[in-house]
Amino acid sequence: MPGKLKVKIVAGRHLPVMDRASDLTDAFVEVKFGNTTFKTDVYLKSLNPQWNSEWFKFEVDDEDLQDEPLQITVLDHDTYSANDAIGKVYIDIDPLLYSEAATVISGWFPIYDTIHGIRGEINVVVKVDLFNDLNRFRQSSCGVKFFCTTSIPKCYRAVVIHGFVEELVVNEDPEYQWIDRIRTPRASNEARQRLISLMSGELQRKIGLKVLEMRGNAVVGYLQCFDLEGESGLVVRAIGTACTLDKLSSPAAFLPACNSPSKEMKEIPFNEDPNPNTHSSGPSTPLKNQTYSFSPSKSYSRQSSSSDTDLSLTPKTGMGSGSAGKEGGPFKALLRQQTQSALEQREFPFFTLTAFPPGFLVHVGGVVSARSVKLLDRIHNPDEPETRDAWWAEIRQEIKSHAKALGCHAVVGYSESTSICEEVCILSASGTAAVLNPRFLQDGTVEGYLEQRLEENLPTGCGFCHIPYDELNMPFPAHLTYCYNCRKQKVPDVLFTTIDLPTDATVIGKGCLIQARLCRLKKKAQAEANATAISNLLPFMEYEVHTQLMNKLKLKGMNALFGLRIQITVGENMLMGLASATGVYLAALPTPGGIQIAGKTPNDGSYEQHISHMQKKINDTIAKNKELYEINPPELSEEIIGSPIPEPRQRSRLLRSQSESSDEVTELDLSHGKKDAFVLEIDDTDAMEDVHSLLTDVPPPSGFYSCNTEIMPGINNWTSEIQMFTSVRVIRLSSLNLTNQALNKNFNDLCENLLKSLYFKLRSMIPCCLCHVNFTVSLPEDELIQVTVTAVAITFDKNQALQTTKTHVEKSLQRASTDNEELLQFPLELCSDSLPSHPFPPAKAVTVEKASPLGEGNFRNRSAPSCANSTVGVVKMTPLSFIPGAKITKYLGIINMFFIRETTSLREEGGVSGFLHAFIAEVFAMVRAHVAALGGNAVVSYIMKQCVFMENPNKNQAQCLINVSGDAVVFVRESDLEVVSAQQPTVNCQPSCTEEVTT
Repeated sequence: MPGKLKVKIVAGRHLPVMDRASDLTDAFVEVKFGNTTFKTDVYLKSLNPQWNSEWFKFEVDDEDLQDEPLQITVLDHDTYSANDAIGKVYIDIDPLLYSEAATVISGWFPIYDTIHGIRGEINVVVKVDLFNDLNRFRQSSCGVKFFCTTSIPKCYRAVVIHGFVEELVVNEDPEYQWIDRIRTPRASNEARQRLISLMSGELQRKIGLKVLEMRGNAVVGYLQCFDLEGESGLVVRAIGTACTLDKLSSPAAFLPACNSPSKEMKEIPFNEDPNPNTHSSGPSTPLKNQTYSFSPSKSYSRQSSSSDTDLSLTPKTGMGSGSAGKEGGPFKALLRQQTQSALEQREFPFFTLTAFPPGFLVHVGGVVSARSVKLLDRIHNPDEPETRDAWWAEIRQEIKSHAKALGCHAVVGYSESTSICEEVCILSASGTAAVLNPRFLQDGTVEGYLEQRLEENLPTGCGFCHIPYDELNMPFPAHLTYCYNCRKQKVPDVLFTTIDLPTDATVIGKGCLIQARLCRLKKKAQAEANATAISNLLPFMEYEVHTQLMNKLKLKGMNALFGLRIQITVGENMLMGLASATGVYLAALPTPGGIQIAGKTPNDGSYEQHISHMQKKINDTIAKNKELYEINPPELSEEIIGSPIPEPRQRSRLLRSQSESSDEVTELDLSHGKKDAFVLEIDDTDAMEDVHSLLTDVPPPSGFYSCNTEIMPGINNWTSEIQMFTSVRVIRLSSLNLTNQALNKNFNDLCENLLKSLYFKLRSMIPCCLCHVNFTVSLPEDELIQVTVTAVAITFDKNQALQTTKTHVEKSLQRASTDNEELLQFPLELCSDSLPSHPFPPAKAVTVEKASPLGEGNFRNRSAPSCANSTVGVVKMTPLSFIPGAKITKYLGIINMFFIRETTSLREEGGVSGFLHAFIAEVFAMVRAHVAALGGNAVVSYIMKQCVFMENPNKNQAQCLINVSGDAVVFVRESDLEVVSAQQPTVNCQPSCTEEVTT
């Protein structure tokens, strides 16, 4: 047998009362792995039993160790009736199968019940003994490491980046099987949780096998998603980037410059965000590469995929950045040839990374994306997932073809997503077309001189902006100018990307969060009619979202977007679009023109006066934004402008194709160039509403900044104060006279109010930045909108902030925050010995508009008088891939957990707010407990990938499904590095405690 699993049940505590006569419990434990079950003795009449069981031993294959979770069930013994279930614990064994990870799982785990939540804790010890297995036909992939982070993990270096790996598994959903006729909530939920845990383990093992075939040892940027297809079935799918990683042994190497941004960094710090929609384009073509397909059923699903031939008929989004095709000389030809040979052997040259090692990303070509509408049908054979595989293969082929049309051989920042309503599913995929350095793709194939020439030919700070496609044969119209940094290569006037800002990029001023929001009503329909209606709406929604992004970017006085993520969500009677990105001013790109309103309107004096008034407000807003975000680009001197620049080829600047007339080209040119503003045409009331919505976009309060990338561009003096939070807000729309305009206003107000509430609650942290702001919108029911936000608040050096912020404004804000601290839902000021730690308020205190703004709950000793003298370790949680002021010394494994919670007493639990608040706090507690049991003290790259809420207010019922993931790590504070061993978990009791305790 290749492996032996050993489990010991030590004790329990805080169990619920199960025997009303004695107010005690007769508890025992069932330990199950695979088909083998062991039981402990019954510990009579105690809420804190001490079992101290013998070692339960399971002899299993390593394949089963990867697939199966260890199930621990706590029950109450009844003599004359069936034993009552108290709760369960699922433990993933996979972290024990790594050679460098944990050797034992030991600790207190919350006992979780899908109806009652957490019901006490149980102390468990788990060990695994593996034997050498020389069977070359084995089906296990033990030893392959998985990372959620979308960059090369800290304390590792990339030897080879092999490329894209994907897999999916399908099954029948227990919620919709025969059990539905006699459904009991607990049995149904537990069957679902167990099945998803099994499918997740199987999926990870299969992807690990593909990595081993590539001769890799790790998967970076691992993204796993669940498609709950209702009666059709259940699909678990994952994508990632296969790599060969080497562990860095030097303690000094644990924290490269990008690990924790410091004051010494001269350039913009390392950014990271799994949002993947890249797009760089001139204002005349804000639309991305996209293809919409509709298949009425599986048997009629479209089999053809985009090829180079049909690409000419497909709308392309250029949005380019990169270097002009024929101006790079023999070096560029060599680079392109070697990159192509390194990638053309692969079916899909995709990379889920959004941040890269220096030198890996040479040029960015633009966003490539595809969406497809499908009708779901039943999964008849769970062992044959061919249909879903074929759907995704179609979309990936389209993405690959679009990238090739942009002169690129790879797609970076790649991601996939779905939106499902009833039997209709929208499949979406997007990424950034790019040219890569082949030395990372084929180890040892690139000579040393190539890297040297690479550094000579591509100046730092602007090389990635240079267009990679041929200027004479651009796949889209755009205005190109010579790079404002090196003055050697062509760049576009606007750049949209989904990747993070490269570490060497030169940025002027600070960045900001930019969002585009859109709602569209659709008629209720069934099957093919519904799918056709959605297919017809999608291209127009996509276009409007991009137009909004472009307008808001111009209004901010910026010229580039990073971390772009576009979601299209489908509901029963509406479609919603939400795009989030971080706007910046890249020094290499030209200064953006303003926004000019032009209207096809009757000669009405009052109307013209109104237009001129709006124009003045827009101009004033742009000027204020430039001052607010410190955008002061240096003026180019005549010497620089007059430096040797090749004569620009005017003919090719806006050349689209030989069939188009010169009149069209000239007309396009009117909205371009530094002398002319970006033109907004006002030809109906909707267009006027768009202009009004532009001006109602208020910036954050003074002292606050926000972005959806890991680090705010322009700020690099972070402190160690961080605070992660999750907020879920649910609103019900009135069904009376709903229009697109009213929907847009409701949705816009919902998002704006959510951000305002976060600023209010975090006001004591000023100056502060909300980083990695991740919005997720869903339409769980008819007329119900749910918005989930996760982010992390980081403070930065207040001394520098005083130089850029008016002193009296900051002092008044700080005074106000101190005076009103008792109003905070969770305190975020520094803890000291004199200040007691503040618990969470009761969930019922959250009453705002069915809102549940949630702070970060702690799984720790609640009796500690303050964080400064607490002796109990706290597991930090952050969506960032690093912890400011700390060094990550060890990765212990991936955390991938799925929870279901159901209640039949919604009103008694505090309504929607109380129910969601309590559930998410319990999720935090369970994640922390599993990390602590592995010996870790933090979760990095944490993400809530799914939060599905369903409500039946008439029956006082609600159900919520949550899927979270992250990387369990050991970190050491830089100040404690001399006295704390890098191999031991540390007590996280930093002097700047910004966490709150869950009650």
